[in-house]
Amino acid sequence: MADMAELVLQGVSQSYGQQPVIRDLSFTLLKGEIGCLLGASGCGKTTALRCIAGFEPVQTGQIHIGGELVSQPGWALAAEKRRIGMVFQDYALFTHLTVAQNVAFGLRDAPKAQAQARVAELLELVGLAEQARQYPHQLSGGQQQRVALARALAPRPRLILMDEPFSNLDVELRERLSLEVRDIFKREATTALIVTHDQHEAFSLADWVGVMHQGAIAQWDTPYNLYHQPKSRFVADFVGQGTLLPGHVLTGCQISTELGTLDGLLASGPGDDDSGPHCAFSGEVEVLLRPDDVVHDDASPLLAVVANKAFRGAEFLYTLKLPSGQLVLALVPSHHNHAIGEKIGIQLAAEHVVAFRRG
Repeated sequence: MADMAELVLQGVSQSYGQQPVIRDLSFTLLKGEIGCLLGASGCGKTTALRCIAGFEPVQTGQIHIGGELVSQPGWALAAEKRRIGMVFQDYALFTHLTVAQNVAFGLRDAPKAQAQARVAELLELVGLAEQARQYPHQLSGGQQQRVALARALAPRPRLILMDEPFSNLDVELRERLSLEVRDIFKREATTALIVTHDQHEAFSLADWVGVMHQGAIAQWDTPYNLYHQPKSRFVADFVGQGTLLPGHVLTGCQISTELGTLDGLLASGPGDDDSGPHCAFSGEVEVLLRPDDVVHDDASPLLAVVANKAFRGAEFLYTLKLPSGQLVLALVPSHHNHAIGEKIGIQLAAEHVVAFRRG
């Protein structure tokens, strides 16, 4: 088992009746790392969280927390003995208790002076020292979320689990709070696992993200690698935006496309070994292009027609039609405001070219 591993899942599966919900989940989080299970509704991510928390048994595999075995088929350590902090989607605050009393709830067995010092420390950490005597109904949604987080951190758990923690908040607050929560976890050196359907949330919070599909992890990787080096079409499609451009392998890693010749790697996928991206392939492929791979260049001889555009403030997301009729996406600074139907010069600036076998 890895040194300093705080959470280890090895081949964990669970079913409801005859219906498999999670299949052969394996991943490791080291102490102080933040992980995320990312996926659409029904992919099994919440069931995985419940198994880790001790609310569900496992049918195969093992779960270790802090080096201690907590789940295996036929046996599970009780949830309350796992030293886990939980932050729920609805915060689950005690409405009749003040902010300080909510945070102190998990410190009932600690000496009073020690508990008071820990509460004061955490309220300062989450920026709510001045709200200590207020009640939950007097707080905003973001403040309530921070109280729930402080309460979960109070007993210094081995692991924090968060289930769709920001889904009740508006987009702007969600993005700001996810960065704040990451900072809080890092300052407390807390190991955490979040489940969410929101990739922006996953990318801003987590060190490691597992993209889930039909109960299994399609790829466990850093946010950067998931975006730039997806191992399958599913991950490429689920993470970020992009288009697949037809191409033909010339030799080695050289791929001929309508936008020119590229150096590309074949992503691991069905029918390939799992050694990671490699260039020993041939034939017809599809090249993944992200919007930031296509650059506006007035001097370029390669022209594309603006088929659609979406204003994003600092930039436009253009949908561009190539001479063949193929569509690609491009992020362009918003001072380049081109009309739909206008031709603009483009060039490729793709540092990470990933291709998939066609067919």
